[in-house]
Amino acid sequence: MNLLKEGIEQQAVVKTALTRKLTVDGLTRPYPVYKVRLDWLYYNDQNDRIATWISQYRAQHGGRIPNASDRAAYNDVIEEFIVASNPDAIRKTQANIEMVDQREPGVVLVDGRIIDGIRRVTCLRRLAQKSDRFGYFETVILDRSIENSAKQIKLLELSIQHGEESKVDYNPIDRLVGIYNDVIESGMLSVEEYARSTNESESDVKRRIEVAKLMVEFLEFINAPRQFHIARDLQIYFPLEELYKMTHKCDADEAEDVKIAVFNNILMKPTTDMTRFVRNIKSVIGTDYQDEFLEEQREIAEKVIDSLPPIGEMNTNAIREVVRANDDAVQALERSMERSLEKVRKRETRNRPVQLAEKATTLLESIDTHILSKMNDSDLRRLERQLAKLEQVTAQIREML
Repeated sequence: MNLLKEGIEQQAVVKTALTRKLTVDGLTRPYPVYKVRLDWLYYNDQNDRIATWISQYRAQHGGRIPNASDRAAYNDVIEEFIVASNPDAIRKTQANIEMVDQREPGVVLVDGRIIDGIRRVTCLRRLAQKSDRFGYFETVILDRSIENSAKQIKLLELSIQHGEESKVDYNPIDRLVGIYNDVIESGMLSVEEYARSTNESESDVKRRIEVAKLMVEFLEFINAPRQFHIARDLQIYFPLEELYKMTHKCDADEAEDVKIAVFNNILMKPTTDMTRFVRNIKSVIGTDYQDEFLEEQREIAEKVIDSLPPIGEMNTNAIREVVRANDDAVQALERSMERSLEKVRKRETRNRPVQLAEKATTLLESIDTHILSKMNDSDLRRLERQLAKLEQVTAQIREML
């Protein structure tokens, strides 16, 4: 089905007087905008946000994905995912379209695949159930197919969704899923291409790639490989980012032990603020208590792993209602963390005099003695009094050693 041929012939597609400027294949120019009947469109399963939710569908339906050949049923399934991903945003956008109509044109392929405007199409589909006035989507139609131009279309989508000033506020897990699929797993895009399309630095993209790898490792750790929706449901992006900062500074063996500790704590969630909890773990790493702490954490993790549901049965509900109901493991993790932090705090308190003395020495050594010859008599006397006071305080401390 071709929107620019059959669509126009069957009056499901109507050209408007509007245009939208796009950069395609490095060339920026205005493209005509059409009104396309909603039932001629379908959701893009390559979209980062949708890919996360399709992982949930696959887990719930024996590895199968929604069948795009039945366009109406396929769209109904994906629409549920889109609404559930951000119901507040859907409500706001839908209310705005109902009041002032669609203001920003989208982008679709000639076969009806939606590249930009997923949320707007979703709102229009919902509004169309109440009024025929909302039965069309205003959009640019790119005359190319995903099969023949998959890389170019992905670059365009990234540029529209993430590279423009008014980019969509994507869930960070969705973005990790996208970068994992497009750069790591399929190799369709290079780091340089991804960074250029999203208007990011290559170093930022490389950092997110490493966090994406940790997300995949975490899902394998909990017997839920590639169930990306679980990572989203558990809101693990920021704890994983803190983990990356830790492992980035560890050797290989230490990094594996730290991952086990952090993965297990993310899974069991001994506190509501897991980002702060992971930062507390970072306070222990590198101290004399690191090995003892990591050994305790490893022993607890082994017991938790042995009790996990097998692959195929692990899901968000199982984690919240079964796995995290293991009060003994949760309390053991809390006690381990509290004991280690208390030891670290006591050591910091004991070392405080040394730290202050080192700081005072550094400050004194930073004095430029050449300035002394330029100081007036009053300032010199003042400096001399302070040095005498320092000598007195130093003598008193030395007597107590």
